[in-house]
Amino acid sequence: MIEKLRTLFEANGFEVISRVSEKFGVRASKLRLLFIYLSFITLGGIFALYLTGAFFLWIKDSIVTKRPSVFDL
Repeated sequence: MIEKLRTLFEANGFEVISRVSEKFGVRASKLRLLFIYLSFITLGGIFALYLTGAFFLWIKDSIVTKRPSVFDL
């Protein structure tokens, strides 16, 4: 059963880039490189958004000061 599942994934899953490259008439190596670059750009974009949010929270915390409460006395 596991062997059948493995051969199914190998037959249908690992040749996706080859099929797409044949359909568009592009070399498979160029398409693989494109997918690698797009994944790095996607992860880099998420990390940049995280750093931007952290920067704005740092600015907000430095501008807005918390006042002591009456009950803290």
